[in-house]
Amino acid sequence: MKNLKDIRLSMLDLVAVREGGTVANALAVALRTAQHAESLGFTRYWLAEHHNMSGIACSATAVLVGHIAGGTKSMRVGSGGVMLPNHAPLVVAEAFGTLAELFPGRIDLGLGRAPGTDQLTMRALRRNRVESEEDFPRDVAELQHLLGPEQPGQRVIANPGAGTNVPIWLLGSSLFSARLAAERGLPFAFASHFAPRMLLQALDVYRSHFKPSAQLAKPYVTIGVPLIAAPTNDEAEFLASSTYQRVLGILTGQRGQLPPPVRGFMQGLHPQEQAGIADFLAAAVIGGPETVREGLSALAQATEADEFMIVCDVFDPALRLRSMDIAAEAMSEVEPITL
Repeated sequence: MKNLKDIRLSMLDLVAVREGGTVANALAVALRTAQHAESLGFTRYWLAEHHNMSGIACSATAVLVGHIAGGTKSMRVGSGGVMLPNHAPLVVAEAFGTLAELFPGRIDLGLGRAPGTDQLTMRALRRNRVESEEDFPRDVAELQHLLGPEQPGQRVIANPGAGTNVPIWLLGSSLFSARLAAERGLPFAFASHFAPRMLLQALDVYRSHFKPSAQLAKPYVTIGVPLIAAPTNDEAEFLASSTYQRVLGILTGQRGQLPPPVRGFMQGLHPQEQAGIADFLAAAVIGGPETVREGLSALAQATEADEFMIVCDVFDPALRLRSMDIAAEAMSEVEPITL
């Protein structure tokens, strides 16, 4: 089993708009959070693509990647991910090719195959396009081609983009992307921060079918981890009630802005609602320093992940930074804790 100190720590930001706040506030918080992540030695900071959601301000993902990269110095910044069905591969190649020229060696391109929105908004993004199962693998291959070296006789060239070789990651919550990442020899990020059910099965498929490529010699796995830490378990559970409320809104189709914490929120819910939230957050690590260390150690033992990508939805931005501090301290633990 890997020691926690041997696992990289990174962060995924959905750029939450908090109740009583604005989009401008959310963008400012995202930049401060990224700068703090860099100061703690985080490996990368990713932004997710979502649309038509009042509580999330990350729809223009490439723009945000540039904003965060411009406000940091060395940490990798990227998409977690660009939802490829919403975009023509050439547009994505040009956008991330431009970012790669602006911030050499620092840009990641994570790709997902979900729309990141509802059906009506998906049609607004790509109009009347009908997506088939073959489209995503074909679009990934086209992106690899457009970001790779220019070939003799190539008529469609991404400028910027060609020759930048922006690292491509595949994201997923099922076996489809795990198998495709393995076949293409690409790093794989599993969305266990919201869909943990098939985590272990997907990692097994990815590792057992992996074929080395020019980009990657051996499998590389990142897993999403909802993480909320505080000095005590009780305070962490209180802060996590903001996440619980958000998850309940997702499950009931009542999405909104990130709400402030509510003491005893889970206890006031119907058992079925409690179970739904627990399933959604099955990979979550919530608690004080020792509980966080134990939770991360258990995830490391179960998954053998190369990297943890934490999602930290804390209402108070300052307490969010403190949560990151506690996580970083836990990851510096030399000896793994066996539960």
